[in-house]
Amino acid sequence: MAILLNHVSYVYQAGTEMSVTALNDINLKIPDGQFIGLIGHTGSGKSTLVQHLNGLLKPSSGALYYDGEEYFSQGFDLKKLRSKVGLVFQYPEHQLFEADVFSDVCFGPTNLGLDKKEVELRAYAALKQVGIEDEYFYQSPFELSGGQKRRVAIAGVLAMQPDVLVLDEPTAGLDPKGRDEILDQIKKLQKESGITVILVSHSMEDVAKYVERIIVMNKGGILFDDIPQRVFREYEKLEEIGLAAPQITYIMNKINKDLYPVSTEVKTIEEAKEEILRAMRLQND
Repeated sequence: MAILLNHVSYVYQAGTEMSVTALNDINLKIPDGQFIGLIGHTGSGKSTLVQHLNGLLKPSSGALYYDGEEYFSQGFDLKKLRSKVGLVFQYPEHQLFEADVFSDVCFGPTNLGLDKKEVELRAYAALKQVGIEDEYFYQSPFELSGGQKRRVAIAGVLAMQPDVLVLDEPTAGLDPKGRDEILDQIKKLQKESGITVILVSHSMEDVAKYVERIIVMNKGGILFDDIPQRVFREYEKLEEIGLAAPQITYIMNKINKDLYPVSTEVKTIEEAKEEILRAMRLQND
């Protein structure tokens, strides 16, 4: 169920003196099953792009396609699209409104016209997928911690059984433990279910650890679209647009320059450790 963007542009307040081009001639293919990182500084167009993916915004020009069918064409079912392309906003409070957690997660599948038993089975499974224990099911979602609210918001989208899960800064404001717990759950879910995940994030460390493809946006356009190793190789260009590579990239470049000939394309601390040990063994042989 691939998503295709063909020369998509979007202008806020088009035709006025206040017009702003948020997306400029975007061409993208998002195939099934990828874990994609979408990064860029504030104002680069990330949020505008993801709001196009499930039809919240209509492009000023160009077209989007889901499974070969054009968005907004005659007969196109936006309700079905939004059940298949789920969007979790940055602030979970925007998506939580029922009296208790379980009712909140039931809301989406209920609107799909499913019977009560199927709705409840989906809600239960989704809450378990994100690690919410039974004891919280009938609490008010507004009494939960920030991390728990994020999990419930994600569960509400997962209960719709989407093919694509779009997460807009899902760990913003969380402590490192909460951030890792949520992203570990999402990675596990993606591996087990094979859904497409698009992670919008400012954290290069998170992107490096979890995704297989990175799309870098700048001034409404796409600057890079490649595997993480090749994107981080361009750390100087990333710095020019207000971003940076993960810290491990800088460390490995420094080691490669001053100590040992090591690969500078490792993404995680564990990979770096193995690479440094490999280089040290070679030098000592």
